[in-house]
Amino acid sequence: MRLVETPLPGAWVVELDRLVDERGHFARTYDAELLAAAGMDARVSQMNTSFNRTAGTLRGMHFQAAPHGEAKLVRITRGAIFDVIVDLATHAWFGVELTAANDRSLFVPAGFAHGFQTLEDDTEVLYVMSTPYVGEAARGVRWDDPAFAIGWPEAPPGGRTISRRDAEYPDVT
Repeated sequence: MRLVETPLPGAWVVELDRLVDERGHFARTYDAELLAAAGMDARVSQMNTSFNRTAGTLRGMHFQAAPHGEAKLVRITRGAIFDVIVDLATHAWFGVELTAANDRSLFVPAGFAHGFQTLEDDTEVLYVMSTPYVGEAARGVRWDDPAFAIGWPEAPPGGRTISRRDAEYPDVT
């Protein structure tokens, strides 16, 4: 595993080293000691998946309020996404393409909002979470809040698919 710093403090892109042979490949996708040595919250409390039927599905921007802040490692097991994080303290954002083929993951620290837009049909996202989900602490901000000015990919011809809840989150200001 290789850790690549992002422009946002505490957030990292994790790139895998594949060991390839005639059977296929093997790669370590999680290394608590390596993550902790880089200052990341390496606890694992839950693992979750989301399956997204169509390209252009947008989920986010989600976070848990303190004291239930959660760090997460996001990985694609099928398909592709444009993954986005927002530092809620500074409103700075970072986005990266994660695909099943490019072996990248994104480490999202607590205190950041997280969301993504699928780039392919039938995309599955795996989340490794540092803390349990607490429904009362679940929060979000609008995916297209002008305070963030996130550079989302173009919507596909049929438009984006977004839940009512996600579409109705308030602006951060």
